[in-house]
Amino acid sequence: MKITSIKKTIRNTKRFAEIVKVLTKFGFRQLVIDTGLNRLMGQNKNDLDESVPEHSKNLPPQVRLRMVFEELGPTFIKLGQLLSTRPDLIPAEWAEEFKQLQDNCSHVPFNEIFEVLDLEFPGRLSLLFSSIEEEPLAAASIAQVHRAIMLDGTQVVIKVLRPGARSIIEEDMDLVEMLAQLLQQYFSDLGYSPTDVAKEFSRELHKEINFIIEGQSTDRLRRYFEDDENISFPIIYWSATTRNVLTMQHIKGRLLSSVSPGSLSSSDRRAIVANGTDAVFKQCLRFGFFHADPHPGNIFLLPGNKLCFIDCGMIGRLDRKTSDQLINLVASVIKADIDKLCRVVLELTNVDPTVIESREFRLELRHLTSQFQNVELQHLNITGLLSEFFSMLQRYHIQCPGDLMLLTKALTTIEGVAEQFDPSFDVLAHVEPQIQEIVMRRYSMGAIRARIGKTMTSTFELLEDLPGELQRFLDHAKHSRFTLNLELKRIEHLSETIDTSSRIMGIAMIIAALIVGSSILILADRMSHEPGFIGTLGIVGLILAGINTTGFIISFLLPRKKK
Repeated sequence: MKITSIKKTIRNTKRFAEIVKVLTKFGFRQLVIDTGLNRLMGQNKNDLDESVPEHSKNLPPQVRLRMVFEELGPTFIKLGQLLSTRPDLIPAEWAEEFKQLQDNCSHVPFNEIFEVLDLEFPGRLSLLFSSIEEEPLAAASIAQVHRAIMLDGTQVVIKVLRPGARSIIEEDMDLVEMLAQLLQQYFSDLGYSPTDVAKEFSRELHKEINFIIEGQSTDRLRRYFEDDENISFPIIYWSATTRNVLTMQHIKGRLLSSVSPGSLSSSDRRAIVANGTDAVFKQCLRFGFFHADPHPGNIFLLPGNKLCFIDCGMIGRLDRKTSDQLINLVASVIKADIDKLCRVVLELTNVDPTVIESREFRLELRHLTSQFQNVELQHLNITGLLSEFFSMLQRYHIQCPGDLMLLTKALTTIEGVAEQFDPSFDVLAHVEPQIQEIVMRRYSMGAIRARIGKTMTSTFELLEDLPGELQRFLDHAKHSRFTLNLELKRIEHLSETIDTSSRIMGIAMIIAALIVGSSILILADRMSHEPGFIGTLGIVGLILAGINTTGFIISFLLPRKKK
């Protein structure tokens, strides 16, 4: 094993021990024991600290888990924030609690930040910036932001990845994936794979710590709105941007989170909400590429009530097909079209068709539509509708694509901004013309002709390839070279069942042999003229057989998996 691998293993062991300690500290000792986390550390349950702080002893489990995430640092804070957007994976009250996770922390000394900059721009730092402010504008667990001035006098801000953050996150992700595997073995009825969620989280977090991706997303959104006088995104300076450093335009305005609604006139508040609503819905419905976290701390208020969105690290994407299905979802709920709604569920998720064909599932859909039936579009609470829809899917353990949950998060967040600044503002009534335009464009004669043309092109291509494919099929048939690929579902459970059965048979044969052999020894001892050692040995054998039988029965009575 390489020295670096040994060092990494030692670090992971220390970090793993810290995770076990923090879980135990906040009252998850039984979970640690049941999942075997303590055994992986070579500990038995008596080695775990049983004391739980008084202030957290009586708190709900979701609150205690949030406190665990906060104590374990940036990776687990980000994990909790991701889970807060996935009410299809965890109960709604847990998702709501995880929204309170805070990502603020003490700032890194400037000399350490300067070392990062010097490594990223070796010999070029003085050619890029004339000055960099040592006092940070903001400090989070992953990055720190400083004001700076470029050589041409342009005022910018520099977002710098904290020293060591990347290695800590990568090491923590190895542990998160291992913990997900343990959870998958322990919880048998989640309805989704924790390891798949861990992989999705790993992909998103690796995007978030790559500032080139964030810069590209910001640039793309800026181009979408470059002709919009009410919405903007900062300019990215690529000559001073790397994977660990992002240099962008310094926005001279006020963060919306620092603006008191009472200090604004009613027309200003309405304009702010209207511009924010337009920005989010245009991104989601028109461009299919949207800022997934448009909270007031990520929005600057500029003169003329213009809004500038920053921090585009969390981005969602919707393809044309998914956007169409969302429109179908809203339409079928309003019209109470259960059959069409079932087709939408099939298209949006990976649900087993037998589930949506069940009477119980269709009754749930009917109950859902009854809450929104015969409601005009301008009075429809679309975020409430999506939340109810995803909650219902969660009850059936149906997992939704992550971007759909990010869409719900974005819409819910901008509705929260609307409630804060202008509670009387009707979001859906404001964006109804956009929705109608999209629907009309989808069913216009031009769009229908385009779809027909695309279908005919695909059909002609298929007919063109058909003779060659048919010839290959006949060639294989002629030479008897067909390959049959079979996919055996749940094969791992079959092998586990076979293994369990073989062990049961082995134990049963040993017990039977002990009983028969011991009985023969006792009988032989009684028939002998001098009874003694042989009979004692037979009695010992029967006792052993009884102990094994008792243990065998108890092992069946005890639960193997806690759900």
